[in-house]
Amino acid sequence: MTQQTIPSMIGAYGPWAASLTGDEPPAFSLRREEWTDIDAWRAAARARFRERVASPDTGGPKDVTVHRRYEYDGLAVEELSWQLAYGPRTEAILLKPAGVTGKLPGIVALHDHGGNKYFGKRKITRTDDDQHPMMAEHQRRYYSGQGWANEVAKRGYVVLVHDVFAFASRRVRLADMPDFLRGDLTDENPEQQENIDAYNRWAGTHEHLMAKSLFSAGTTWPGVFLAEDIAALDLLCARPDVDAERVGCGGLSGGGLRTVHLAGADDRIRAAVCVGMMTTWRDYLLHKAHTHTWMCYTPLLPNELDYPEILGLRAPLPTLVLNDIEDPLFTLPEMERADRILAEVYAKAGAAERYRCSFYPGGHKFDAPMQAEAFAWLDGWLK
Repeated sequence: MTQQTIPSMIGAYGPWAASLTGDEPPAFSLRREEWTDIDAWRAAARARFRERVASPDTGGPKDVTVHRRYEYDGLAVEELSWQLAYGPRTEAILLKPAGVTGKLPGIVALHDHGGNKYFGKRKITRTDDDQHPMMAEHQRRYYSGQGWANEVAKRGYVVLVHDVFAFASRRVRLADMPDFLRGDLTDENPEQQENIDAYNRWAGTHEHLMAKSLFSAGTTWPGVFLAEDIAALDLLCARPDVDAERVGCGGLSGGGLRTVHLAGADDRIRAAVCVGMMTTWRDYLLHKAHTHTWMCYTPLLPNELDYPEILGLRAPLPTLVLNDIEDPLFTLPEMERADRILAEVYAKAGAAERYRCSFYPGGHKFDAPMQAEAFAWLDGWLK
């Protein structure tokens, strides 16, 4: 079947819905002829993007506390937390090479979704030999058995990994739920796999309620995680051991989604790596919304920017996209079309050499070969 003949998720309404945005570049796309001044375009497009995602005021990271310092596998580790204007404290892990003094480049390492809201920062880090077995399996499945945040820290970076809204320390507690939503589930014995699995099943069914509530509050899920990721970026850039002029970010899947938004919105991200999370609104609309979280969607934005163009808001700053050819979360033709869109944006910005997209064999992952390309890209622009 061709892309055009694959039945859509909304049946006979699919072609009509796709026609609402059509094939022409949307209103704030740099690909439109009327946008000739790159700086004027970026200012206008970012302003509209920020209006649409409607990020709440987090108040910034307050009462920042370092709970523990130690060394593990050649890295200096800090376990820290901070308080935002809403919700429980945000917990985080900071990693950097042990014994190194002076300023280093920084990385905001963004954890994935993975259908697992009980865990967050632990998905991409390792801080002792007694790793939770579910995290050992998670890293084996998606990251070639590595905590990728550790691996990039060893190359000479200060790496911050924080839990974001609705994950791990920021997750919704069952004790705070009304009885009709909680059922017989409790927060007791939280580290047992049986209870984690039950919580994750519950959290998956709760996503649509969270998204509806956020819309009703005048914000969006992308707006909330963008605000929280910017708060973490603020904290990282303010550290005396970080060179705030050399900061990057990256992540797989949900971490790639967060990379699209954070790197697109904030020029302090000097180099970005989006992994396993690049397609088009058309792909979501017709074929793949069923494989994705409610965290992806911002009402009305597709009329103004295609999904890859959110990341393109950072042009001409360096951007790497890594895709998996057999990734079941996307269709290959739309991954390829997203690549063409970003290439066109960067070419018009006069920075074709600062954009790269690579396709790897296999399913949804950020494995060792992909990590090698990502880390070399970050080294090339941040060191």
